[in-house]
Amino acid sequence: MRVLVTGGAGFIGSAVCRHFIRDLGHEVVVVDKLTYAGNLASLAPVSSDPRYFFEKLDICNADGIGAVFSKYRPQAVVHLAAESHVDRSISGSDVFVQTNVVGTFTLLEAARAYLSVNKPARENAFRFIHVSTDEVYGSLGETGLFSETTPYDPSSPYSATKAASDHIAKAWHRTYDLPVIVSNCSNNYGPYQFPEKLIPLMVLNALHGISLPVYGDGSNVRDWLFVDDHARALGLILEKGLPGETYNVGGRNERRNIDVVQQICACLDELRSGKPPHNHLITYVTDRPGHDQRYAIDASKLETTLGWRAQETFETGIKKTVRWYLERDDWWRPLRDNVYSGERLGL
Repeated sequence: MRVLVTGGAGFIGSAVCRHFIRDLGHEVVVVDKLTYAGNLASLAPVSSDPRYFFEKLDICNADGIGAVFSKYRPQAVVHLAAESHVDRSISGSDVFVQTNVVGTFTLLEAARAYLSVNKPARENAFRFIHVSTDEVYGSLGETGLFSETTPYDPSSPYSATKAASDHIAKAWHRTYDLPVIVSNCSNNYGPYQFPEKLIPLMVLNALHGISLPVYGDGSNVRDWLFVDDHARALGLILEKGLPGETYNVGGRNERRNIDVVQQICACLDELRSGKPPHNHLITYVTDRPGHDQRYAIDASKLETTLGWRAQETFETGIKKTVRWYLERDDWWRPLRDNVYSGERLGL
């Protein structure tokens, strides 16, 4: 299958591309604007493969996106391109509205135009997978899980723009019969994650011997999903998912933020023997505005209907992740030195 992957040079997108090419044998056309979070080095493991194609392009560019559809004639779209960091959305929401809302609309319209003149593509089970987040559901209390029918209640500019794009994607299925599938995932982590996010930020700060800032009292809970498990889920959704359906993807690994940081410190203590305990670097800082207290995904639908299971526990996944950052300073050091040095965002 030839799959157009938007945001393919990003963290989750590059994992999807590596999995689709190396494990599933798909041809992959990457469309990426290469913002600060897009990194072609993340695609290096597959960039020389004849099944890999790359187009540097903003998904808001309607003419450019239309030309990509005409040139490559994809059999599916996996739409991952998005501005995704909550802190950045607090201080600069405009780019989130453009990319996440207008960009999604542009892609949906391009897919609709493409299918209108390429009926064989529809007959060959064309799919448009719109990849979203559990943050659209808002915040949970101490109990309960997000399901596919949980009402939307976004708290941040980021989650509001993702909620808007979800609604647009679903409406394009209902109104135009575009074969759209929506997925909502929990917090991803793993290799190749841009170091503004919690886990790589804590790892790299600890390696540099500087403070590990934890928002509020550290009690906020997230459900952690290893990125390669997410990539496998999207491969299954592409193969077996039904148009018009929503699938939640979660790792069933709920952890308080402070416990995540403590576990990172414990991994570093183990892997960097002879160094002082890293948890003395933990500091508590003023909480983020609108910080949701708890997220947790019920992935039963994906597990029972498509047969997906997360292969990594948080304990195995975090150790793999910390070890990767220890071994791959060739990937993260240019970013840390030239793009983002670990400063607080969203103030």
